[in-house]
Amino acid sequence: MQCPFCKVDETRVVDSRAVKDTNAIRRRRACDKCDRRFTTYERVEDILPTVIKRDLRREAFDREKIRRGVQLAFKKLPIGSSQIDAVVDAVERHFADSPEREVSAAAVGEVVMARLREVDQVAYVRFASVYRQFRDVNEFMSELSQLVSDPSRGER
Repeated sequence: MQCPFCKVDETRVVDSRAVKDTNAIRRRRACDKCDRRFTTYERVEDILPTVIKRDLRREAFDREKIRRGVQLAFKKLPIGSSQIDAVVDAVERHFADSPEREVSAAAVGEVVMARLREVDQVAYVRFASVYRQFRDVNEFMSELSQLVSDPSRGER
């Protein structure tokens, strides 16, 4: 593993631990040249489906893109990074476990919304308003009324 500070390839593992609730291993490393320490995470690479966009372009499933969208939905809410990671992990796991090799962007968005709805209603509404591209206030109010009238849609 290359040292991020001095770029030398000679580093050693000082400590390894499994990361709780994920299939990752946290490794604490030390550089043999500059003696600085850094952390790496090792994860099993899942075979994830290709995402078919609305304009029919295909792109690789991008965990970080989902993470950015989820972070924006939770902006200024009392939600920790561990909860954000849990949502992203659940979405990624859902598609890694799926036999489908191609999924629509709409399917990805629906799974993200379902996970957000379980964690925080405000984050869900924020994400849904951007994702569903409401054309007017009436569409937005319709979504809100469904959220309020259906208790299975999650609680904050």
